[in-house]
Amino acid sequence: MPFTLYNAPQSTCSQRVRFVLNAKALPFEEVKLDLLAGDQLKPDYLKMNPNGVVPTLVHDGDVVIDSNVITEYLDEIAPEPANFTPVAPVKRACMRTLMHFIDEMPAAAVRVPTFNLAFLPRFAAMSEDEFVAFAESKPLRREFMLAMGRKGFSQSEMKAALDRLRRTYERMDREIEKSGGPWLLGEEITLADVAVMPAIVRMADIGLDTMWADLPRVRRWLEMIQAHPAYQPTYYPGSLLTERFPHLREAGRAQAR
Repeated sequence: MPFTLYNAPQSTCSQRVRFVLNAKALPFEEVKLDLLAGDQLKPDYLKMNPNGVVPTLVHDGDVVIDSNVITEYLDEIAPEPANFTPVAPVKRACMRTLMHFIDEMPAAAVRVPTFNLAFLPRFAAMSEDEFVAFAESKPLRREFMLAMGRKGFSQSEMKAALDRLRRTYERMDREIEKSGGPWLLGEEITLADVAVMPAIVRMADIGLDTMWADLPRVRRWLEMIQAHPAYQPTYYPGSLLTERFPHLREAGRAQAR
C-alpha cells in the first residue's frame, strides 16, 4: 500500500501526519514543498488539494487532505503496530472534542507569532500590489494574510494569540490532571496529543516555552512526546523554524518579556 506525503518540513500540520506515519512504521515517499516559494499554489497541487495547504496524502491513488482527517484515516486503515484512537466510544468522543479545540485555539493562534516573527520580513519587502496578489492566491489563508498585511499583526493581536495559547496550556494541564495522565486522555497517547504536539514544539522552538513553566504536567507531557520513538524521525534536520530563521529564538524571548 504505497503512500506519498506532500508536505513541508516546518509545517505544523505536516508534522502531525509524519508523526503518525513514523509511529506506525509505514514507509512513505515524501514530496517536500517550499511554501514560501508557493509550491502549494501551483495548478497540479491545487488539483489534489484545492485548499492550497499542506499536507496531502496519496494512498493507492486516492487523495486524503486535512491533517487531522489524515491521521484518523491512517489509524483506521493501519491500526497496528501503534494505535492512537481509544476503543471506548465516549473516550473517542473526548479525543475528537479536544482535536476540534486544538484546531480552533492553538493551531490557529500559533500562526500569529510564527508569521509575525518569521515571515514578515519577506512580506514587508513586497509592494502592496504584490502582497495583495499573494494573499488572494491562498484559498484557505486569504483572510488571515490580508488581516496581517505587510506590517504584521499589532501588539494587541499578538497578545491575544499568546493569551489563546496560554489557555491551551491550562486546558492541557486540566485534562492531564483529570485523566490521570501522563497523556491528555490518560495512560495512552491519542490523536489529540498528536494534534497539539506541533504547536507546543513550535512555541518551545521560538523561545516561548516559558509560557508553561508553571505547569509541570505540561512540561512532563512535552518531555514524553519528545521521547516517543516517532518524534526524532518526524523532526528531522530542517523541521524546526529556528533552523531556517536563527533569529527567532531571541525574538520570541523578547516577545515574552
